[in-house]
Amino acid sequence: MMNQIALKAVLFDIDGTLIDSNDAHTQAWMQTLERHGHVVSYEQIRSLIGKGSDKVFAELLDIDSESALAKQITKDRTQLLLSSFMANLNPTPGARQLVQHMRSEGLRLVIASSSGEELPALLAQAGLQDLLDTSVSSDEIKESKPDGDIIEVALRKAGVQPTEAVMIGDTPYDIAAAKAAGVKCIALRCGGYWDDAALSEAFAIFDDPATLLRHWPDSLLAG
Repeated sequence: MMNQIALKAVLFDIDGTLIDSNDAHTQAWMQTLERHGHVVSYEQIRSLIGKGSDKVFAELLDIDSESALAKQITKDRTQLLLSSFMANLNPTPGARQLVQHMRSEGLRLVIASSSGEELPALLAQAGLQDLLDTSVSSDEIKESKPDGDIIEVALRKAGVQPTEAVMIGDTPYDIAAAKAAGVKCIALRCGGYWDDAALSEAFAIFDDPATLLRHWPDSLLAG
């Protein structure tokens, strides 16, 4: 059982967890792929949001993420997201308040996200760039979510053991990555798409950061 005394760090996903950006990512993928001659459905892309782009390229297009085509698609998709979608994104309900409260408790706060070059812009748009201690992106790891590499790097950056941290995310991929690294995961529904059955391996499930804050830290004693 995790308890309040043992907890030293919180690892956050950002997309769908702290900022309502999953649909924007989906649209940016669809539009960019169409420009490169690959027509894919909303459902095909949406179900993969939360995985690293390397996994998306492999599963959707059967191409290596290090290929010239994949690198060009990534560059174009990032530019499209930043230029056409970023300014309209909003933080999820209670995102800043939750992070502020955790910071006031002295917890080490780390972003463990599958986002790449767009991560700084996402943090700024969510109004969180001044509250986080550090971040880990998919650029820093070998295997992206749902593999556990990104969580392991986040733990090292926070200087804590798996039992001293909790992950907060919104997809089954966050839960799987945390589990692979031995970290408990709290799931939020605000990312959309996934039902509670898909999130059932989480330690606990809440609607959004605001709801989690109302139950913090009791949520850590529930399992």
